[in-house]
Amino acid sequence: MPFDPGDLLLLAFPLTGQTVARQRPALVLLDTGDEDVVVARVTTQPCSTRFDVVISDWQGAGLIAPSTIRLHKVATIEKRLVKRRLGRLQDPDRSAVWSVLVPMWRQTAK
Repeated sequence: MPFDPGDLLLLAFPLTGQTVARQRPALVLLDTGDEDVVVARVTTQPCSTRFDVVISDWQGAGLIAPSTIRLHKVATIEKRLVKRRLGRLQDPDRSAVWSVLVPMWRQTAK
């Protein structure tokens, strides 16, 4: 099943330092068409770093609570761990994500 950047998925997201995973929403960053998808963690916790993006239209995106995307918490997940597609970020929120990601990638590429 292919996904597009900006899609929000419910999946088994691995927890840092643990061998277990937790069902949580995640934002698709990249799907190259193979068995994996690159995602960023979505949380209901408030924004705490410059790499966090608050989702302004969380209801329009298919989420059940106000949420923040943690762009520095990225994982490559097997598509078989995707439970379902929740929705999609609206245009202003997608723009906000890219406005953080692009400079972040440029900075790390140096």
